[in-house]
Amino acid sequence: MSPITTFAGGRIGRWLVLRSQGIAGEPLAAVERLEVVEGGAREPEGVAWRLRGAASYERYTHRQEHDELTASSPPLGRPEASHAALIPITKSPEWWELSQDERRDIFEEQSHHIATGLMYLPAIARRLYHGRDLGEPFDFLTWFDFAPADSAAFEELAGILRETREWTYVVREVDIRLVRDPG
Repeated sequence: MSPITTFAGGRIGRWLVLRSQGIAGEPLAAVERLEVVEGGAREPEGVAWRLRGAASYERYTHRQEHDELTASSPPLGRPEASHAALIPITKSPEWWELSQDERRDIFEEQSHHIATGLMYLPAIARRLYHGRDLGEPFDFLTWFDFAPADSAAFEELAGILRETREWTYVVREVDIRLVRDPG
């Protein structure tokens, strides 16, 4: 597992919060800014909440899908990608009671999660962080960044995924939209 990444919401941070909306379950406390802290870097003081996760291997991908994602995925933090979304998600106990192959079937064979995401690359960069194994309140922290011109494409992507069978297992989801502070 990779180093821990912390998403710290409060009054200090490189990202300005445009909106934070509870999609399912409890929302997070409203904050003005977000700081993304990689590894052991120092976290800002006085935050309202901290969400932690570790980037890990792609648990539900086959080799060909992994190779396509790797070849098509742009790096995070591109200069033109001044907009971002942090979407923390928790899935139900029923999801976690399924076997790995049953979850893969729902994730890709039925919901087409990977295939859908590939349609939006390279415009939308993404990284998935796992929090469940760390005892965090969210199983996954999904981070996306994109240029302002690709905001509608991101809305479309999020909408498509939320209509899938996979999303029937989501019990908590918060959608936080951000813009990088130009200063």
